[in-house]
Amino acid sequence: MTSILTAVRPASARAQALLDAPQDARMLIGGDWVGASDGATLPSIDPATGAVIGHIPDATPHDIDRAVRAARAAFDSWSQTPPAERAAILWRIADLIDANIDELAEMETLDQGKPLYVGRWAEIPGAAGQFRFFAGQATAIEGRTITPSITYQPAGKQVHAWTLREPVGVVAAIVPWNSPLVLTAMKLAPALAAGCTLVLKPAEDTSLTALRLAELMVEAGLPAGVLNVVTGRGARSGAALAAHHGVDKVAFTGSTATGRAILDASKGNLKRVTLELGGKSPVIVLPDADLDLAIPGAANAIFFNGGQVCVAGSRAFVHASIYDRVIEGLSSYADGLQLGHGLNPATQMGPLVSARQAERVADFVAGARTAGASVMTGGERSGDAGTFIRPTVIADVSPDMDVVREEIFGPVLVVQRYDDLDQVVAAANDSVYGLAASVWTESLSSAHRLSRRIQAGTVWINCHLMYDASLPIGGVKQSGYGRDSGVAALDNYLEWKTVCAVL
Repeated sequence: MTSILTAVRPASARAQALLDAPQDARMLIGGDWVGASDGATLPSIDPATGAVIGHIPDATPHDIDRAVRAARAAFDSWSQTPPAERAAILWRIADLIDANIDELAEMETLDQGKPLYVGRWAEIPGAAGQFRFFAGQATAIEGRTITPSITYQPAGKQVHAWTLREPVGVVAAIVPWNSPLVLTAMKLAPALAAGCTLVLKPAEDTSLTALRLAELMVEAGLPAGVLNVVTGRGARSGAALAAHHGVDKVAFTGSTATGRAILDASKGNLKRVTLELGGKSPVIVLPDADLDLAIPGAANAIFFNGGQVCVAGSRAFVHASIYDRVIEGLSSYADGLQLGHGLNPATQMGPLVSARQAERVADFVAGARTAGASVMTGGERSGDAGTFIRPTVIADVSPDMDVVREEIFGPVLVVQRYDDLDQVVAAANDSVYGLAASVWTESLSSAHRLSRRIQAGTVWINCHLMYDASLPIGGVKQSGYGRDSGVAALDNYLEWKTVCAVL
């Protein structure tokens, strides 16, 4: 494995400015760009170098209240805007994302650390795709007519009933730091299509592209107050937003622990909540798998974006007959990855998002060693600056180890052997999580049987991390409930209303 820790110069003027001098950002509240009411700020840090590239406001509860009130004031008008007009704005937002794709990708790399190709060719186009998909859905929201069996209507009269789909109201969208822009789009696009107004709270470590997206959305013609963006610490601004009685619904992606806190905060006014939470996704390699496909596929399932992916394939289950070959291949693949600054086009894996996260991942690896596991490759910090962790493959683990059971959110793969399908299904399902899984086999029958038996919101066959705006994403068990993406995501932001009339 080689390291390329020197950054190259970004191409876009805005990304260049972040490197030349720290930029002070502002929040969007009611159409105005403002700082925190007490003047407090937080630094934005390039995790590859540790350099401060900007400052964001640390919103106060007063700022949160202003943002929620602005969203409430805009709701009546936006919810009554003809669907075709909402769709046209969403489509213009997608066009502006495309027009600024290089700038957005470079900003995301500097703020989050991911290799430039991840943002430029996958996540930023994915964000534009979300707005285009839900632009189409805005004009396809329908109710139903119902023929009820009511026997006590007045003589000579008939009962006619129907349902309406109406926007839930003001939505608090709280998104994590691992894939900031596309996860933000997954919340904003369906909510706006449904006629909701929003207060967006991006992660404190990665707020810059969310603020830039907000500028583009204003440029696209989104009315003032329909989208409000507040930045700051989760314990201060995020908690105040989740608990605010003016919020009708919270849409959250992040850790299971924070999801529980949001549920507690929602009790005050019984606001609706959807949660896309943690995962410990199994990757099951059957003895008939095409290993030329499965080995790099399983490696990319965990090392993509440094393992900072909620559906990362962090538990590999490999049939005993091919175990040695697969673990050797996975270790070799990890050793061959080029670690470096995300702006360098040769970089294949960037740093973790923060020193705090890098320390957490290193602690998990150290704990596995102490518990008797074998670290086949990686596990160490890399470089004198930044938050780099070498891609790691761990074998000889037992089911009770923390490295097997806990979500690490880093480039750490644990590999376990199995002998038969019943054994691997039981082991794969032996988790509090149920977000995703992948199955690698040439047998269509095995693929179908396993996809039904695995407890997960998504099962990939001979692939992992395949996304599209049309595909619902979400989990079971403690991986949350509700779905992002796909037509199912609209249900997060719509209420059913029944109308019953005597004619």
